Amino acid sequence: MSRLQTRFAQLKEQNRAALVTFVTAGDPDYDTSLAILKGLPAAGADVIELGMPFTDPMADGPAIQLANIRALGAQQNLAKTLQMVREFRKDNTETPLVLMGYFNPIHRYGVQRFIGEALESGVDGLIVVDMPPEHNSELCEPAQAAGLDFIRLTTPTTDDVRLPTVLNGSSGFVYYVSVAGVTGAGAATLEHVEEAVARLRRHTDLPISIGFGIRTPEQAAAIARLADGVVVGSALIDHIASADTSEQAIDGVLSLCAALADGVRKARLG
Repeated sequence: MSRLQTRFAQLKEQNRAALVTFVTAGDPDYDTSLAILKGLPAAGADVIELGMPFTDPMADGPAIQLANIRALGAQQNLAKTLQMVREFRKDNTETPLVLMGYFNPIHRYGVQRFIGEALESGVDGLIVVDMPPEHNSELCEPAQAAGLDFIRLTTPTTDDVRLPTVLNGSSGFVYYVSVAGVTGAGAATLEHVEEAVARLRRHTDLPISIGFGIRTPEQAAAIARLADGVVVGSALIDHIASADTSEQAIDGVLSLCAALADGVRKARLG
């Protein structure tokens, strides 16, 4: 079993959802970002999504766009992001780590080189938001053949006709984008999320994680009662944006992570 399969299986036995945290690699600088990355598991993150900085993150809202700009301004690149994963793996061999981003940097780096180095560094899966299933042969299939999970995004506008195509070749978990918009957008209603999860479960046995617009422990707990995973990104990144020092950035992100984890862990009790 992969690290992702193992983690979701463990949490299913414990009857709780996963807290999936997103941060952008190199934001606001390499050392601060690495300290945040290393601190997330102890603060309660069950799965980590690490953003690969890109100049044109078209699926992302202002918070993550600015995180990309800060990271690129600090000279973060794909090679440094893979090095960050290697350094994370020196201390942590259990927490699943997924790289999330866009195809352009991977294409420029070289697909086979990227897949090989991602595996070697300790990456477990990929979320590449601008690679539809019609292009599976370019990245999804070689990545999965090498042992990397390929996680698909589904949205409120992915209908029952399109859904099997999107899910074809998916592995690890399914990421349900709960609002039709960019990251950090307003949250969906719980009724909508409940209906969406039920519909997805008719099409797949993979764990279902819900993201976009979840900012508070209360929101995270509400989603954790319905889904297998709760994804939080922009709310964590806001703490980096507002920090005056590296220490403030680290403390802000990890404190919110701990509060979110507490909400997720208590969601199904009683």
